[in-house]
Amino acid sequence: MVGMSMGGYPSQMFAHLYPKKVQCFIAVDTTPFGTAYYSKSDLWWLSKVKPMANWFTDKMLRKSMAKSISVTDYSYNKMIEILAPLSKKQIIEQMDIAYGKFAQENRDLHLTCPVLILLGDKDKTGKVKRYCIAWADTTGYPLHIIENASHFSNGDNAEQVNSEIEQFVKQTGVDSI
Repeated sequence: MVGMSMGGYPSQMFAHLYPKKVQCFIAVDTTPFGTAYYSKSDLWWLSKVKPMANWFTDKMLRKSMAKSISVTDYSYNKMIEILAPLSKKQIIEQMDIAYGKFAQENRDLHLTCPVLILLGDKDKTGKVKRYCIAWADTTGYPLHIIENASHFSNGDNAEQVNSEIEQFVKQTGVDSI
């Protein structure tokens, strides 16, 4: 399983619920499940993503999302492209599903497969950097920093991300990704 950003949550849950179906989990610019990582204030703010996002105009929401997760023009433009077919309402609903519902569903999970955490060195999205460092410190999972990358590190520095994944797969003996 590979989960990027909000895609890391369903990937972690799947790996937890179906451990025999998952050979490894690669967390790309995402944060862990676990009650010890998040304060009550953190969870409260996550639960307010939907009403806060509604304050933005459609154009401002898209541009601010793309700008906040990228350091390269490629990643910025790719995020704008990804968001293009969605209405503002759909974007906000997905944010609420990912963050608002996560605040309600967060729990302690145990992953039995090998885990690799990848984090952009310039990731300033919320407290992602802090959570990833704590996740690695608590679990012993390897944390690899992606140079010259923000929250969309696989867009900002695909070469290093792919190299880190390839090395991890070889090290762990995973069949294929």
